[in-house]
Amino acid sequence: MNAATATACALTSTGGGSPPGPNADGKYVIQAEGIRAAFVPYGAAISDLFINDTHGVERDIVLGWDNASYYSIDKQHNHLGSVPGPYANRIKNSSFELDGETYQLIPNDWNNNDTLHGGPNGWDYRNWTVVAYTPDSITFSLFDTDGAEGFPGDRIAYAQYSVTPYSWHIAISAISLTKRTPIMLTSHPYWNLDGYQNPATADALDHELYLPFSGTRIGLDSIEIPTGDIVGIQPGDVHDWWQAPKRLGQDIDRLAEENCGGPCEGLNVQREGYDNAYLINREAGGNYDWREKGPVATLASPWSGIQVDIFTDQDGFQVYSCNTLNSELKSFPLCVHITIHHADHNPRHHVPEEDPRSLRQPQPPTYRRPAQLLRPRSAGLH
Repeated sequence: MNAATATACALTSTGGGSPPGPNADGKYVIQAEGIRAAFVPYGAAISDLFINDTHGVERDIVLGWDNASYYSIDKQHNHLGSVPGPYANRIKNSSFELDGETYQLIPNDWNNNDTLHGGPNGWDYRNWTVVAYTPDSITFSLFDTDGAEGFPGDRIAYAQYSVTPYSWHIAISAISLTKRTPIMLTSHPYWNLDGYQNPATADALDHELYLPFSGTRIGLDSIEIPTGDIVGIQPGDVHDWWQAPKRLGQDIDRLAEENCGGPCEGLNVQREGYDNAYLINREAGGNYDWREKGPVATLASPWSGIQVDIFTDQDGFQVYSCNTLNSELKSFPLCVHITIHHADHNPRHHVPEEDPRSLRQPQPPTYRRPAQLLRPRSAGLH
């Protein structure tokens, strides 16, 4: 069974080899023409992504700490550039049923009513092992035991990152060793294509987002759990990114209660923004090659001239405007997070993943997509 995610980001600006181990800041650097990236074992996270802007000035366009040692002591733990798992996003009531057995997870979200990104000791709270490292690629692995955070089965996961000229490639996979178990993985970068150097603003609200295949989204309840509804997006709607590129901040003041399907409990409404999953609908034209039918998302900065085009084999896309990002970081809204899933209806950030509806609601078994449930010795590419 396949439970893996393949994603490519092509970066453009309109206008050496890696060392044998980590550098002085504890980071592993890979590079190719026009692009340089740094990674840390903690959460198998990307910490830096450098590309030149229109004027030839190098910008670091993802959010991360300067030194690898700070990731494990950051008490807020904002999942910076990491691989959350074994199940990305939220699981309602911190429980699910599988093969006639109820599994109780460790809660860590919404006043401990839900489990987010695998729980308080999920996969992006762990130090992964570097199993391969070349000048233009790095692969991390992680082994997790049966019962950890309440999830069944021994599992092993791999996160492979590589760069080619002006492109960053991501392949995340997992293998179930002993029991059928739910897996949904993604990469969790926060983007600011100005590198936080725009003198007019430190935020990303002037960035333009375009989701040409995403005319539908997943409905949410008041605590951001997918309801199972597929909501059509009308032209001019606050979620309309599919007709043409639109500024991230253009409709953000109109979101208020709509974004959460009601009052967003515990959130500062004035700082509320996007945290929504959009479906990627490419099937209408028949069979397609995901490497060619795309990009599924484009994020661009008019100030720096940097543009990110995202291609993926997944069918869900999460957009998060860093509304409640807490830590010693800069204030809202400094960035945008994009996450990609195997679409089941539940996106969050700017990245590809599986359909988040699947395990979120404890009842409808129809949400449980086969790609999110791995049998022993089956592999899943995310």
